[in-house]
Order: sequence, then C-alpha cells, then structure tokens
Amino acid sequence: MTFLRYLAALGAVAAALVSKAEAGEDNLWPFYVGHRDEQGELRSWTALGPLFFSQPEPDGDHISGFRPLYLRRDTNGFDTPEIDLAYPIFYWRSYRTNAEWSVFKVANHFGKKEDAPAAAPRDESLDLWPFYFSRQNGDPETSYRALFPIYGTMKNRFSRDRISWTLWPLFVQTSRDDETTTSAPYPFIRVTRGTAHGFALWPLYGWNSWPGAYDRHFFLWPLGWDDAIQQPPDAPGGAGVLRKQAFLPFYLSVTSPALVDKVYGWPFFGYTDRTAPFRYRETRYLWPFLVQGRGDDRSVNRWGPVYTHSVLKGYDKTWVLWPLWRDAKWQESGVRLEKQQLAFFVYWNLIEHSLSNPTAAPARTTHVWPLFSAWDNGAGRAQIEIFSPFEVFFPHNDKVRPLWSPLTAIYRYDRNQGDTRASLLWDAVTWSDSRTHNTAEFHLGPLLGVERTPSARRVSLLHGLLGWEKRPADRGWHAFWLEFSGRRNSVSSASR
Repeated sequence: MTFLRYLAALGAVAAALVSKAEAGEDNLWPFYVGHRDEQGELRSWTALGPLFFSQPEPDGDHISGFRPLYLRRDTNGFDTPEIDLAYPIFYWRSYRTNAEWSVFKVANHFGKKEDAPAAAPRDESLDLWPFYFSRQNGDPETSYRALFPIYGTMKNRFSRDRISWTLWPLFVQTSRDDETTTSAPYPFIRVTRGTAHGFALWPLYGWNSWPGAYDRHFFLWPLGWDDAIQQPPDAPGGAGVLRKQAFLPFYLSVTSPALVDKVYGWPFFGYTDRTAPFRYRETRYLWPFLVQGRGDDRSVNRWGPVYTHSVLKGYDKTWVLWPLWRDAKWQESGVRLEKQQLAFFVYWNLIEHSLSNPTAAPARTTHVWPLFSAWDNGAGRAQIEIFSPFEVFFPHNDKVRPLWSPLTAIYRYDRNQGDTRASLLWDAVTWSDSRTHNTAEFHLGPLLGVERTPSARRVSLLHGLLGWEKRPADRGWHAFWLEFSGRRNSVSSASR
C-alpha cells in the first residue's frame, strides 16, 4: 500500500536525521520525537504531535500508524501484519493468504488475496446488510448467494443449518439438525416437520413437540403458554420435567422437581423456592424494587432504588441510589478484586489484591471521566493520562486505545521501577529521570535540552546549534556549537 510505504519512509528519514548510538530522546517537536534504548536502537517515535507513531507493545507486538485513521500491528510469528483503517468506522485487515474489510459491520467482506499462492484454499464471503449475503468456497453444500427479501438461501448462519426465503415474508423456511420449519406467510402460519412436529396460527395458537425432549404450546402470544421440557440428568437440579405455564399479566409458573417459581400480577409479586443444585428462597414485592432472598452462598436485600446488597457465589455487590453508586467485591484467578463506580463510568476504580501474597501492594486502575486515567500495577509500574475520555469505555480494545487515547492525552506520566518520564502537549515538553542508568533529561521541544549522564552534563539550544557541556574531568563548562544529536564531538568546543 502507498500509505504503508509513506509511513515507513517518514520513520526512516526522521531516524536518520537524528541517529545516534546512545540511549535517550531526540526531540524535534512537533516534527519528530524519538526514543532509543541502551544499545542505541530506535525503540519508538512520534511525528506531527501524536499523529504518526511507531512503538512496541508489552506482549511483544509492534504497532504503528496514523491516528485515528490507520493502525498496523506486527505480531511475532506472523509474516503478514494486521491493518485497520478508520476503526471502528471502517477496517481492513490483511492476513497471510486472506484479507477482510468492514464498514460499521454492515458491509463485510472476507476473501483470498490477489497475491496469495494458488494452492491457498478459496473462501470468500460478502454481507451487505440486510440485502445481500454470499459465501463461495467451491463446495455446493456450504456455498450460497441470497438477495433479501426477493430470493435466497443462507447456510450455517444464525444457529441454523439453512435459511431460505422467497418474496419474504410470503415464504420462509429454516432447518436445524433434522427439523424443518416452514412459514407462509411469516410469522403467521408455521409448520414444523422432521424430528419435531408443530403448527402455529400466530398469534392465536401454536404448538411444537419433539418426543422425549419438549412439548410447547402458546395462545394469544405473548400472553399465554404451556411448555413441558424434559431435563437431562446433568441439568441443574437433575433430571425431570420443567413446566412453564403463564397467562400474563395475571399468572406465571415455572416448576420442576427442584424448583417452584411463581409470579402473580406479572412482574410485580412472586416467590422462588429452589432446592437443587443449591437451596434458595426469594420473595418479591413490587419487583424490581423490593426483593428479599436467602440461600446457599447467595442472598439479596433490595429496597430499590435506594439500596441493594446481594451476594452470589462470592460476588458481593452493593447499589446505593441506583444507578448512582455501585460497589462490588469478588475473587477470581487467585486475585481479590474491589470495584467502585459512580454513574457507571464517571468514576471507575478497580483494586486487585494478590491472594497468594497478601502483603504485596495492590494493583489499581482509576478513571475520572473525562479528566484522567491512572494505572498502578503495585510492582513499580504506574501511568497517568490527562485527558482520558476513551479508556473507561474500551479498557481491553487493542484497536481503539492506541488510535484514540493519545489524541486527547495532553499530559502523560510513566514510572517503571526507578525510571520516570512525563510529557506535556504530546512531547512538546518532556522530562525523565532514570535511576537505573543515572541519567536525566529535560526538553522544551528542540528549543532547550538539558541532559545529565554519568559521563557529562549538557545544555543545548535549538537541538545542538549552541550549548554548554561539562565532563567530570573538566573544571568548568565548555561552550559548543553545531553539535546535533548525530554529530556530537564532530565540531570542537569553543574553548578547545
């Protein structure tokens, strides 16, 4: 792609202009800011503020792109990168032999790349919701084309083996396993044949039966139904018949050998009495506002919306003035977690405690929307980001976070063990301190740079056009000029 070549060329040219064989920062803001590791290798860079970027990921991947329109992810072990364009509005992703694109998940395409080996299997699909669907892979049993609502067949979609229609809703037929249901017109007249049998004149009356599995009836849908479902031995509560009967809004009943669930004046008044696989008793008055329940490893006290406290299998949750304040505590994967939320996302705080090492400092994630986000893993790594309108909504989305969050983060702070770095206005002002390497840097863009290393102290103006330097063996400061990052020591100091 032309954009890929342009992005690579921009990084290469910028790196060449400021190349140097030592760790540190090259700040030519807003055109380029680069960071090198202890071996002098370029680790990450940005250009034109936060717009162009290239950086490694903690999991070993490497990402680069142009915010917020373009993201490239290179993954270890894969020859072909994953590419997203204008995500989530539009994305295009390239794999080893296939590629896919999507527009709002309404228009979706997946197929074989033009430069893929001839031996690569063919499997091409195109969805243009809700009008056109196709899949072509050379196998008549799974290939199809469908034009909605005129005519078509879809195979292995929406939990059905086959869905066919002609002039929908005049004729619709669906198949699953050995059961076929025909509707003409849909949904008013429905006939089921095969393993299951049934007939419906919707919404007046209908039935569907699978011998030994279920027997369902409805009348005046959705007001009344009568279902008998045979539960297998491994079902919750064991084997037996689960019976569901209702005539809404007056009455609803769900019963089995281990369960009695009754509702009167649906959905306001009722009770639940369960004996297996756990014992639980619940009473409801003006549901969902007043609910009281007690049982094995679970309970609920609800006086909604003022106060609710519930415990379910160790998940302890409290609401105050729902949905204003929520507090939850639970355990999973050897970690005890505590979460507090104000209005779901305005304040969001998660604390993680190690169960195997109770004395260890907890990890913490805090969002105060849209002002800031803060992370602390409890092991010496911490981050702060101001402003942060996206992080609370997409905490685990590896597409949205690198594309959108840096655009609004006018201030960022990172601490990793004894190393700290802070930046303001997308690296226009940066300062860092490394106890590991006994170095420190301050940069006001390319205008002013102050650096301290074990071998020297340096103050430079205009990225080395003019400055002063002091080494341990020197008695005083020495002036220099024309000593840019890649040309240090190439021009003698004024006093030498």
